[in-house]
Amino acid sequence: MTSTAAAPSGLAGYVDRKRRLWLFSLGVPMLALVGPLLYVLVSPQVIWLWISTIFAYVVIPALDGVLGEDLSNPPEEAVPALEADPYYRYVTYALVPILWISFLVNIIFLGYHDLPWYGTLAVIISTGGSLGFGLNLGHEMGHKKIELERWLAKITLALGFYGHFFVEHNRGHHRDVATPEDPASSRMGESIYRFVFREMPGAFFRAWDLEAQRLERCGKSVWSLENEVLQPALISAVLYGGLIAWLGIEILPVMMLIAFWGAFQLTLANYIEHYGLLRRKEPSGRYERCQPHHSWNSNHLFSNWALFHLQRHSDHHAHPTRRYQSLRDFPDLPRLPSGYFGMYLLTYFPPLWFKVMDKRLLDAVGHDPSRINFLPAKREMLIRRYGLDNGAAPEGAEVAA
Repeated sequence: MTSTAAAPSGLAGYVDRKRRLWLFSLGVPMLALVGPLLYVLVSPQVIWLWISTIFAYVVIPALDGVLGEDLSNPPEEAVPALEADPYYRYVTYALVPILWISFLVNIIFLGYHDLPWYGTLAVIISTGGSLGFGLNLGHEMGHKKIELERWLAKITLALGFYGHFFVEHNRGHHRDVATPEDPASSRMGESIYRFVFREMPGAFFRAWDLEAQRLERCGKSVWSLENEVLQPALISAVLYGGLIAWLGIEILPVMMLIAFWGAFQLTLANYIEHYGLLRRKEPSGRYERCQPHHSWNSNHLFSNWALFHLQRHSDHHAHPTRRYQSLRDFPDLPRLPSGYFGMYLLTYFPPLWFKVMDKRLLDAVGHDPSRINFLPAKREMLIRRYGLDNGAAPEGAEVAA
């Protein structure tokens, strides 16, 4: 199924049929504001505070199922004009104040309202979820060369005290993706609950080390204001310190939970995006160049509209500076059975995740264990379970072309 909403882009005769639909990338994060506003303006019912969470975990997967997938790509001759069109940048710019307003309004709402624990939990989850959209926005703009976009990425990432992602993702994850050296690439047999304890601290330490090395090469102190880990961290410190001064120290644990839940949304995405996929080592000792088949891909319509095409992750890793509106689908890619929001639900139940994804992983790599990034502790068990000792598919197994 392809998108039916159309608006001509006027780019070399190409019509971007998703042009106006990218506004969903603004509308879905705004839902974090809807609950508190309805609570204040309509009636003090806690159910309002769960609206954005219900939409994310129930409505979006349902819409992905109903609307299906879009396998269409923009023609390459239209891409230069498509990427130069400022409309697509303005959409991302508009999300920055939306996220800041949403975060501030929800924190102030919590500071001034005595909610039952399940009401506070609802706001923590919805606000943290909006920070997850902020991390996705920081991901999109952090790859760009325009200085304004790079600073907007840092300002957005600062909301969740996760500014080190700006360094770690661009210079660490993209270098080491789909290898055992990457803390942000999940391994076959690794649950989300095990992965989070490896990915979160690993991301910070790698970012700090990368930035320390860069500054040392430049002859500057790691504590310089040019440190791109410290820059967003200082914005975060001022923001959180100001809110504590206004609302009291009791707001700190709430903000910490919100920041954690926001960071966990990134962890969920990282877990899904490269599960079990492995780049092979060449005779030189270097890993092969990252290709589209080293990432899981999804073309589900609504969740892609809500996430600036993050789910076309295969093309993103192969061509990281390519803007969201230009990302392509390729044939014979590892494919997810649902969009990210449906997959998030699956990760919470590891036995179900392994049941669904391990078979897909084996099919994607042709049952070749040399192309699988195993959790070391489970490697031998998984090889025996799936009959991979000789790199051959077990009898009757379906092998991807």
